[in-house]
Amino acid sequence: MAKHETPLLDQLESGPWPSFVSDLKQEAERRAKNEAGVEYQIPVDVCEDILGILELSFKHGRTHWKHGGIVGVFGYGGGVIGRYCDQPEEYPGVAHFHTIRVNQPAGKFYKTDYLRSLMKIWDMRGSGVTNMHGSTGDIILLGTTTPQLEEIFYEITHNMDQDLGGSGSNLRTPSDCIGQARCEYACYDTQALCYDLTQEYQDELHRPAFPYKFKFKFDGCPNGCVASIARADMSFIGNWKDDIKIDQEAVQAYIGGEFSPNAGSHAGRDWGPFDIQTEVIDLCPTECMWMEGKDLKINNKECNRCMHCINVMPRALRIGDDRGLSILVGAKAPILDGAQMSSLLVPFVKCEEPYDEIKEVIENIWDWWMEEGKNRERLGELIKRQGFQKLLAATNIKAAPQHVQEPRSNPYIFWNEDEVEGGWNRDVNEFRKYHQR
Repeated sequence: MAKHETPLLDQLESGPWPSFVSDLKQEAERRAKNEAGVEYQIPVDVCEDILGILELSFKHGRTHWKHGGIVGVFGYGGGVIGRYCDQPEEYPGVAHFHTIRVNQPAGKFYKTDYLRSLMKIWDMRGSGVTNMHGSTGDIILLGTTTPQLEEIFYEITHNMDQDLGGSGSNLRTPSDCIGQARCEYACYDTQALCYDLTQEYQDELHRPAFPYKFKFKFDGCPNGCVASIARADMSFIGNWKDDIKIDQEAVQAYIGGEFSPNAGSHAGRDWGPFDIQTEVIDLCPTECMWMEGKDLKINNKECNRCMHCINVMPRALRIGDDRGLSILVGAKAPILDGAQMSSLLVPFVKCEEPYDEIKEVIENIWDWWMEEGKNRERLGELIKRQGFQKLLAATNIKAAPQHVQEPRSNPYIFWNEDEVEGGWNRDVNEFRKYHQR
């Protein structure tokens, strides 16, 4: 029989989708039976009490978790999120319920023995509840007690050669897509860059000293499988400088129905015959594509890398060969000033070791943000408050046409008098002469 009655939570099991409530009940039952003979280091009824405290929160319409001060492991200021229950007498299993963030492998590649080793540690020293993965990318271990923090840290670092991730006002765990390991569209080695920057900025990752959190995310191509443009203070998005490659015979094969569009992802659904005009050309956001007879033409100078045409006809269209990445800055979810998408800062840079050109941009941004940023102000909010031109000055990047989305929609670029030949007086005089005429 369950330790706590949970009628409100039970409703969450009634839908057609898998329920975390069912998972917690299953884990509570497994821990109670302990058929594997695990020597639990935290209360056995931890999962029962998770259900109980959550039911109470539903009943009262407010949380019963509280942040009870700073807990962590020696030498690190991040990686552990302290959490306590405000009803420890009634729910002793979750009196402490700290979260540990574990730095995920690049590309999230695992071996089964790695996962088994991690779960063995967590089964004994934690609740057994995990989140694979958090929005930052970490392996999230949900729920342990203060005495177990150092024990878990020792075991994963010494026995598994694994590190904690970031939490607090620091560099959060860098996160990347699967990249060139599996994806033909990747324009740079996301895993290599992610790993290099993770190693380079260990102090920034483990010892909080920033105004607020800071996230790197690495998308190998503009498809953005990591959604860096929406979630990262610095987004690294794969790009190319030359033309999209076209196989005209394959274009005709799509038109003639020999190849299925969208790599066959709509197999089993009859969408009718493929229409390249309707499904590709008319959907181009910059209208840079057209047909000349049987040949598909692309004005590559107008292409904004939306990837739609390549995704629809992958056997006919391929990314260019002159590959690198674009750096965008300032994305975040709603915190102080609403959600923001990244803004383009570096239109194109080659991604080659030791990545000095990329690191110079990063460190210039950090210097400016740490000097000018307010407490709990993300980079995007600082840019919005002080202006994009201040960012360009801080990073020594010259204004470029690519910084402007469309004429007069974001006119934040201005020039100082000494930057314009003849100075502003010449321009004012010309303006006056024009109107006098």
